[in-house]
Amino acid sequence: MFVVPRQGGELAVGGPAEQVTEVWLANRRLSEHTRAAYRRDVSAWLAWCSERGADPLRASFLEVNAYARGLEARELAPSTVARKLSGLSSWYDFLMKIRAVDTNPVAGADRPFVSRDHSATLGLAADEVDALIERARAAGTRHHAVMTILADLGLRVGELVGLDLGDVGWERGHRTVRFVGKGGKQRRRALTPAASAALDAYLQVRGDGDGPLFMTSTGGRLDRHAVFRLLRRLAAEAGIAEADRLSPHSLRHAFATAARAEGVALEDVQDAMGHADPRTTRRYDRDRHNLDRDPAYMIAAARARRAGA
Repeated sequence: MFVVPRQGGELAVGGPAEQVTEVWLANRRLSEHTRAAYRRDVSAWLAWCSERGADPLRASFLEVNAYARGLEARELAPSTVARKLSGLSSWYDFLMKIRAVDTNPVAGADRPFVSRDHSATLGLAADEVDALIERARAAGTRHHAVMTILADLGLRVGELVGLDLGDVGWERGHRTVRFVGKGGKQRRRALTPAASAALDAYLQVRGDGDGPLFMTSTGGRLDRHAVFRLLRRLAAEAGIAEADRLSPHSLRHAFATAARAEGVALEDVQDAMGHADPRTTRRYDRDRHNLDRDPAYMIAAARARRAGA
């Protein structure tokens, strides 16, 4: 039974803290990856408080600031520190709702600035994506299907590994995959002919049994860490520079850049990627500052056409 902790009462790692955290997470539409990250973030904060004899139910923004500066001292990226504080702030918002605390100490804390115009993710050029997919083709049907779907659809790795065989289907002549996106939103995407062909080749090996779409050799679900390692290995074998810095998110960035370079409207790319804010989509577009895309050229070309008409 869940018991609301009283203000000023003991709240440490384990016991009531875990109960509070699980109830909080149960009330949020989150992916399992995000839930796990939030659990770690709250546990780290509670451990920090315990080491210093601080009561998390009486913490002020001063303690949160000290905690944040400690994270920065570990040379964590500003975006990582901001994400950890954001999760902690949501946890305190929940504590306010159940009247365990009166205020949210994270709300007044000094959070690191994170530019919406920059991402630390290392992107991939179009020819590098092509080389990666070709290397994956030679490495096996599952590897080829995984890399092709990530590249052609720009899915998050959690969305990919969360697919079950039953999520693959047909709609109005389109081969599709259905999945739960960020924020618990039900989404669907169309598979490209290349992705569909790669998937069919893999399914001939996998078989038609129910369960995870992408399976390990032992029949378990392929996890994000395996995809992470696979991408780096294939990139290194393909001769891609800085292969050890790549991640599945690099293909997501490459998708956004390629789509915009081919003239796909920003709002369509935003919808495809499941972004709530178009500024996020723009940040993924690594070519957005390319002067070749300066609208001045299109305006001048239109003026020239009118003059020659």
